[in-house]
Order: sequence, then structure tokens, then C-alpha cells
Amino acid sequence: MITRISDEVAAAIAARAPVVALESTIFTHGLPRPRNLRVAIEAEAALRADGITPATVGVVRGQLVVGMSEDEIERLAEGREPVVKASIRDLPIAAAKGLHAGTTVAATAFAAHAAGISVFSTGGLGGVHSGAETTFDESADLRALASLPVVVVSAGVKSILDIGLTLERLESLNIPVVGYRTTNYPGFFVSDSGFDIEHSVDTPEQIAAVAVSRDALGISAALLVANPLPVDEQLQPDLLAHALTDARRAAAAAGITGKDTTPFLLDFVQQATKGLSLEVNVAAYRNNVRLGGAIARALADKRSGPGGRPLLHR
Repeated sequence: MITRISDEVAAAIAARAPVVALESTIFTHGLPRPRNLRVAIEAEAALRADGITPATVGVVRGQLVVGMSEDEIERLAEGREPVVKASIRDLPIAAAKGLHAGTTVAATAFAAHAAGISVFSTGGLGGVHSGAETTFDESADLRALASLPVVVVSAGVKSILDIGLTLERLESLNIPVVGYRTTNYPGFFVSDSGFDIEHSVDTPEQIAAVAVSRDALGISAALLVANPLPVDEQLQPDLLAHALTDARRAAAAAGITGKDTTPFLLDFVQQATKGLSLEVNVAAYRNNVRLGGAIARALADKRSGPGGRPLLHR
């Protein structure tokens, strides 16, 4: 068997109790050790403290796991064995080769939906890269979210991306986007990217109502909830702008392209901001996990979780 749902998560799904899916790339590839493990464990603990079941998704020895154990999270976080990054296209390869993998936004949303989980909290989304009009460099997250009807809570798309083009792409893919208590689209590290979105929602219950309406209409796309950090917790916009300018120049000078671009730019920004971007990253993730839990509870109260039998089995 190449898929597994933990007993805890399976019981919560069966009882239509609130569950929040969490990705694993944040601790396999996104944060430095040992901070990565602490953040992963703290996110799960925060959800449980609020009566929400966490479902961290990852690949362990080729097995796609929904609801990783603490030992499994620690194993992938410590990196003593090779751990790859897996989007949806990589899952069958990881399964066949028995690999360990952190799951991206796309792969985590895929696993969550297949298991019957309605809500997924992450940090920042992938999107359209600068220069995509010639390179066609676009995250696989976008197409995946166009066909996976989950609620995804994020602090917007990563600031290193072309946010304007990403919002245009989301529109063309018919992926609904709402701002949580704002119509200013956040830019992950900053509360306002400078781009507007049309719709805002004020409560988790309103978000749940939008998700219910989406499902009733038979729309298959994800509902993206843009959840900005409070202004006093964001990275200073001027500092970020200078760091990004320098980071892009450095990437061009070093010939960095393709999938190597995002980690290079994020690492450069972290160094240029003397670690401040890392603290903002963690704060945004915690903020999204909290809101995801509240949305999951609101959906559970409406008894509107996915019906029928999950596609993944223990």
C-alpha cells in the first residue's frame, strides 16, 4: 500500500470533526535546522490545544502519509537520510523508489482532498515567476489548485514572485481568492503587496459559507484565503524591496534558473535581512495555522465536510 491515513486523522474525518492539513516542505526544505522541527511540532500542538486535529502530510519510504507521527516528522526534519521535494508529479516516482519527501502545496492539497480534509494551512503559495512571459516558469501549485476543492490559507504568494501575473493567472484558472479582513493582497513577508483583490471576508464562518456555496455549485477549484500578517509583524517593505533587488541581480549573475531560483532568492533575502525574513516566515505560518483551525471548526459546525468515502485508506 502506498498511502496511509493515521488513526487519529481517520477517526476525526469519520466523525466530521475539524481537521487541518499541514505541508511538510516547510520543515524539510523551508526552514533551517533545528528550528524546522520546533515549528512543525508547535504547529500541531497549537491545533490540538484548540481541539483541532492536525494532519501533517509527507512521504515516508515511498508511502504518502496523511497525519505523520512525531517520529516521522522528526525523521524528515533531521535530514539524516535524503529527503526530496515532491509535487504531485513526483509522488509516483517517490512511491516506486521508496523515497522520503516533503510535500509541496500542490501535493499536500492533493492528499488532503483525497483523504477528505477540507482545510489546508501553509505559509506562502507558489505562483508565476518574474520573466515568465519568456521562460513560462510557473508553479505547479496553480494548476493543481484549479482542480482541488479545498480551502487553502496562506499569507499570499511568495514575495519573490510576480504577484500581479500570479493574480491574473488565478483569475484565468477560475480559482476564487478572498482576503481575510482586507482587500489588499498580502505579499507573504509584507501585509500589502500593492495589489488589490475584489472580495474580503470578516470571519471564519463567512469563509466556511463561501466554501459551502462553492461545493453546492459544483466548482472544483480551491478557495484561497489570503491572510496578511499584522503590519507590526511584517518585514519592512523598503528592506524587502532592496533585498529582492539585490537577490535577483545575484541570481542573474550566478546563472541561477528554474527550480533553483526560489531557494536561492529566499536564502539571499534571509541573509540580507539578517534573519528577519525567517522570523516573519514563521510568524506568517503560525498565523495561517490559527486561522485554518478556526475555518475547519466553522466548516465542521456546518457539517459540510466532504461526503462519501475517502480515496486514501489506512
